[in-house]
Amino acid sequence: MFVDQAKIYVKSGKGGKGCQSFYRDKYARQGIPSGGGGGRGADIVIKADRNLQTLLDFRYNRHFYGPGGGKGSGNNRKGKDASALIIRVPCGTTIREAKNGCQLRDLDKDGEEVVIAKGGRGGLGNHDRREATDGEPGEEKELVLDLKLIAEVGVVGFPNAGKSTLICAVTQAYSKIGAYPFTTKFPVLGVVNTGKGKPFVVADIPGLIEGSSKGKGLGDKFLRHIERTKIIIHIIDMAGFDGRDPAEDYRIINQELKDYSKEVYKKPQIIAANKMDMPGASLNLERFRRTVRRKVYPISALKNNGLEELIAGVRKKL
Repeated sequence: MFVDQAKIYVKSGKGGKGCQSFYRDKYARQGIPSGGGGGRGADIVIKADRNLQTLLDFRYNRHFYGPGGGKGSGNNRKGKDASALIIRVPCGTTIREAKNGCQLRDLDKDGEEVVIAKGGRGGLGNHDRREATDGEPGEEKELVLDLKLIAEVGVVGFPNAGKSTLICAVTQAYSKIGAYPFTTKFPVLGVVNTGKGKPFVVADIPGLIEGSSKGKGLGDKFLRHIERTKIIIHIIDMAGFDGRDPAEDYRIINQELKDYSKEVYKKPQIIAANKMDMPGASLNLERFRRTVRRKVYPISALKNNGLEELIAGVRKKL
């Protein structure tokens, strides 16, 4: 199951208690203070891990508590510092405070980490001739984790335009294919590696419809996954099933991208005219070119026609 948002609660470890102790021998008329300080509580660390692809684990484990520091002891022995508690998340995860929505960090590189809650300092022992003290409490926070997939290319288009067929044809990824809308219910990543250039990652997101940017359909949940992409492949159903107009589909999708984010709307687009093997597609392509007046790559993802030219165009843009 693909999960791209989770809410968690974290609390770092409490500092260890300082020791109240006195050293005595046959020569000391009064005890000498010798209590050691307490150890530091555990930090809570969130770390990006490229081996993870989803936030599913946080559906079942939402509370994280760091262990406390060790207590001080006599003979000036300091308590042991607690080891950090590391929470691993997929690369591309942003961390926000649930209370005010403030973004704390964006972990987009493998191995990148942030101390999200510092452990409490250990208490003081009485070795410096003062009363021993308790350790400081740890920090506690409620956080929202948002996953935005890291891909160089995002594929957008209306439901049933052939996005999943294209992903399956140019990568080794499996994206469910079906002759009905919203076959794809979560983003799918694939790597294009044809041996003719540097490999790149493609993200297939569920189909967009008019009103997606305002919460209609499935697209609003997953539009965030094209925020990190460098370019967008805009795939158009050139066969015009159900009386659809390819030029109008193109306009609607671009309007949804613009309503969602101007930064996403401004990303370079490559237009792929799909289903060119279907009757009427050639005539629709001529009308589309007259209306849009941009370079169009005619393809048939099902028949593997025109895909080499499309991939070459993507590499050139990248």
